[in-house]
Amino acid sequence: MRLVFAGTPAVAVTALRAVLASRHTVEAVVTRPDAPAGRGRRVEPSPVAALARDSGLEVLTPRRPRERWFLDRLREIAPDCCPVTAYGALLPQAALDIPPHGWVNLHFSVLPAWRGAAPVQHAILHGDDITGATTFRLVAELDAGPVFGVLTEAVRPADTSGDLLGRLAASGAELLVATLDGIEEGSLRAVPQPAEGISFAPKLTPADAQVDWKLPAHLIDRQIRACTPDPGAWTAFGGERMKLWPVTLSAAGAPEGLGTGELHIERGAVYAGTGSHPVLLGDVQPPGKRRTPAADWARGLRGDQATRPGFG
Repeated sequence: MRLVFAGTPAVAVTALRAVLASRHTVEAVVTRPDAPAGRGRRVEPSPVAALARDSGLEVLTPRRPRERWFLDRLREIAPDCCPVTAYGALLPQAALDIPPHGWVNLHFSVLPAWRGAAPVQHAILHGDDITGATTFRLVAELDAGPVFGVLTEAVRPADTSGDLLGRLAASGAELLVATLDGIEEGSLRAVPQPAEGISFAPKLTPADAQVDWKLPAHLIDRQIRACTPDPGAWTAFGGERMKLWPVTLSAAGAPEGLGTGELHIERGAVYAGTGSHPVLLGDVQPPGKRRTPAADWARGLRGDQATRPGFG
């Protein structure tokens, strides 16, 4: 089939590579416009755009996919199908109607669970044991189209959203190619999603990533892992924002009686009090400094921060 691939972030690069290696022909790529990225906030192409240009593909970057020039160019290309992975913008019906086989989206959950922008983060945040990936035909309603294929993946106890998304990106890319093959062969038909079990996964914001130390330890663990690497879990310390990486729940030798957010510093270990039992901190990153093990950071504390340390 003649394809136009739509995607933007690094997680979509895996899918694009798989489609490029398939028997289908990618005629062009649709991605979000160049945007500031990294610490220097330099304007850079999306990861998908970078791969597409390296592969000699035409790159379409509409600010809004309802723009006339974009719709006209899509009609000129006349794709049979448009595979999508994390494109990042809602497509108008005028675009959805162009390819005869529609737009086939790879979504990182078992639909209808976790429709929306952050399905992997919400699966971890809510303590799901199993998640997965789904290929489905895009419709106007958010992630509500009929399903072509599904795979499942166990959520491991120490998974961050980055870990889990990395595995799903690889297996999901294979599912996407198999779906395109089945559509071309006529052996695959989309079936409606169940009416029960619908849940939504809006994008997590920095406000969602602030740790509330009054929560039980297992909920703090989930929150930090769900927000790693993006948007990045954090807490207040000394009036400033400190970034946190995953903690250890079952920490041998953890002190008793710590107040919520109170720190206990030992040689080689830093514990933080929660609403249930203390957790062992992993890496931390104070503002303007590098990521470092919590014990190394604690050795540099001075004054009240060292004698009465605590998170806000």
